[in-house]
Amino acid sequence: MKVLSTLSEFKQVPRGCVLTIGNFDGLHLGHREIFGTARRIARERGAEMVVMTFEPHPVAVLHPEKAPGVLTPLPLKLHLLNGYADDCVIVLQDNQELLSLSPEDFVDKFLMASLAPTMIVEGDDFHFGAERAGDIEMLRTLGAAKGFSVTVVPPRQMELPTGQTLRVSSTMLRYMLESGHVSEAALALSRPYRLLGPIVTGWGRGRKLGFPTLNMSKPDQVIPAEGVYAGYVELADSREALLEQTDRAPAVFSIGEARTFGEQHPLLIEAHLLDAKLPDMTGRWMAMDFVHHLRHQHKFGAPEDLVAQIEKDCQQARALLEKSAEGEAHG
Repeated sequence: MKVLSTLSEFKQVPRGCVLTIGNFDGLHLGHREIFGTARRIARERGAEMVVMTFEPHPVAVLHPEKAPGVLTPLPLKLHLLNGYADDCVIVLQDNQELLSLSPEDFVDKFLMASLAPTMIVEGDDFHFGAERAGDIEMLRTLGAAKGFSVTVVPPRQMELPTGQTLRVSSTMLRYMLESGHVSEAALALSRPYRLLGPIVTGWGRGRKLGFPTLNMSKPDQVIPAEGVYAGYVELADSREALLEQTDRAPAVFSIGEARTFGEQHPLLIEAHLLDAKLPDMTGRWMAMDFVHHLRHQHKFGAPEDLVAQIEKDCQQARALLEKSAEGEAHG
């Protein structure tokens, strides 16, 4: 999979590609439907499949105060795209000039001048051009004049354990995570939600209580709601090595402010490994994969009460993760 980021590199893409354009934050089930359709059409036509994504999100350039939280940082997004983008990914560096192009100019002066696709595959909510003025119908009209076709992929729906049916979207995922519904988010992603970050020195209180933790610095990602979770940890010497890592360890995660020890604490992101005993890992990198929400955070009357609860958390986490692993094995 080629990764291109400058106009001068676009000449590496043969004219007549099958193109899909989007931020694709999260790479959720809806995005995968789009990639699968683009892949099928490209193979049928003997054309190259091209995925065009943006860095940063366009809103982060135009209205930074309104920018949505990031689900998949670019390195993770590119790593995941390896499984869906057969030929080429273009990472478009967003800037005011590009984002100010009218829909007509975006198609004529940018897409046709640099790539000349013969097919564009998008979801039904696709918008493009300045102020997101262009929609699918405008894209079809422009395509008829410029020589490309448009295929629209219907939205992906998912049924929650409650029986409610929702449209899968990045916005929905952010809401799920910010309200602690990590198992539902995992269904929409078809994988656990992942935080990535370097390991930093913590307060050391977990070790004193008998439950040492690895502490992550606050990542530039959507952080699940304060609470206690069951999940898996992967470790490596660098972010790049971490993306290729496959050895995971069951863990209990805590996201919160440690109010049992006072009120003035920054947000702590901690992982207690259920089985592994590790030396100081400061300076290495950690991935936290969120599988189940165990409980909300609350203040305990004494440290020994907290210890008793952590023991229960570990037992519950181990049982839930073992059950999930059995389900994966039989899936």
